[in-house]
Amino acid sequence: MASRRLRAFKRWMKSKGFQWSDALEFVEIQEEGIAVRALCQLKEGDVVAKMPKEACLTTKTSGASEIIEEAGLDGHLGLAFTIMYERSLGADSPWVGYLQLLPLQECVPICWTLDEVNELLCGTELHQTVQEDKVLIYEDWKDNILPLLEFAPSKLNPKFFGIEQYFAAKSLISSRSFEIDDYHGFGMVPLADLFNHKTGAEDVHFTAMSSNYESDTDVDGYNNNEGIVEEEALNQNSSMDMTASNTANVENCIVSDMEGSSVSEGDTSMLEMIMIKDVSSGVEVFNTYGLLGNAALLHRYGFTEQDNAYDIVNIDMELVLKWCSSSFSDRHSRARVSLWRRSGYSACGVQNTEYFEISYDGEPQIELLILLHIMLLPDNAYHRLDLSVSVAGNCHESSGTTLLNDIVFPNKAFNMSKKLLLPKKVYDALLSLANMRESLYGLNSIEDDIEALGRCSIIREKKLYHSLMLRVNERKILQKLRSYASQPFKATNHSSQRKKLKRITKKSS
Repeated sequence: MASRRLRAFKRWMKSKGFQWSDALEFVEIQEEGIAVRALCQLKEGDVVAKMPKEACLTTKTSGASEIIEEAGLDGHLGLAFTIMYERSLGADSPWVGYLQLLPLQECVPICWTLDEVNELLCGTELHQTVQEDKVLIYEDWKDNILPLLEFAPSKLNPKFFGIEQYFAAKSLISSRSFEIDDYHGFGMVPLADLFNHKTGAEDVHFTAMSSNYESDTDVDGYNNNEGIVEEEALNQNSSMDMTASNTANVENCIVSDMEGSSVSEGDTSMLEMIMIKDVSSGVEVFNTYGLLGNAALLHRYGFTEQDNAYDIVNIDMELVLKWCSSSFSDRHSRARVSLWRRSGYSACGVQNTEYFEISYDGEPQIELLILLHIMLLPDNAYHRLDLSVSVAGNCHESSGTTLLNDIVFPNKAFNMSKKLLLPKKVYDALLSLANMRESLYGLNSIEDDIEALGRCSIIREKKLYHSLMLRVNERKILQKLRSYASQPFKATNHSSQRKKLKRITKKSS
């Protein structure tokens, strides 16, 4: 039986013009939230829900729109203020039926205490990122929200606009917001955000028509480059299909409001949830937030998945230079990195940080192998290569190969084993880097972490459980990397899940 708040939410949706199929069942699971299940078989192409854009919570639909516009609050900052404002209205908010269903905040790391971040995320891909996020979010609040409370005390109740409330609003945006259109930008979409995530297993797709909304004010295109993690901003709760949708067809399980009420071609007032594959009766219906590893999932949504094939581990350039400094001078390191760059190679990068990815199967990024090889070249071979690059410039790139120590090394992905092309000392260096990266997790072994994870309750100890899952999966990747580095001459035929960044090709003059 549906809970009181779920029944209130359904009444609110009906009053706002939402439509959903009788084939959908909303199930509230204690301590876990709401899941959406199929009461009968759903077919590919079925439209199972329709949501009016004007009933979505955005900076344009909220009663705070004038304040937001006057203060110049855009993007996620404006949406966070919108959520806090509507919450401050209590029962007077037009979204009260929706807001009462939401948790106060999601269990994402930005809402953890700094002690919890340092203890639970130590060594993981998230540790430094979350530390930086917390500082930036606080500065956003201090610079943009706090002044509004000082200048408009009679309009805004300070207890709803404090730093804790701002972090809570940011957590909801991180985990629940969708990009609606070019006018509304990102917003909270009731009903659509009830569908849970499953990596690589999308059942239902969030769909919108592009909107050229006109108003008395001059509205610029929405800035969707914001987000807690910029590289994840391309994967909002669901990829957007900016085309007209198919008509509804859920056999005999359509709610009466859905019958014959397909959004007409060109209608931009409604959002839809469309089945993209068949789902059997009794099965949960999943959306997908993108093909994300556990670091991204925990960071934005507050959960992880076991044996996530999209997990990666990064080895920072700083760690590579630290390894190099144990055997070579700083001058040696700088010169070799410079030659590597002049040869046309580059690492992954976010802001001022450079790093190399280790894929789920333990295979290192090719650029890292090449850098290690250049680092370890004997002086005479290094000078030959340096001269070759200086004289020939980028001419060698036209053939798609680079000459390293008399070895023709392919620039891009190739079928033959990379292991056959580089000397064993490169893999010894890779093994050292794996051990250095492993040491960042502290004194506990991976066996200790696995044992702790087995004792942990995903319900009662959510933060500990998901942080341990992240640590264990990352450390398993490092185990695979050590295995890879320990067998340098054994050919491998597998291909990496990750091919995000390959050789940078320069234009030849």
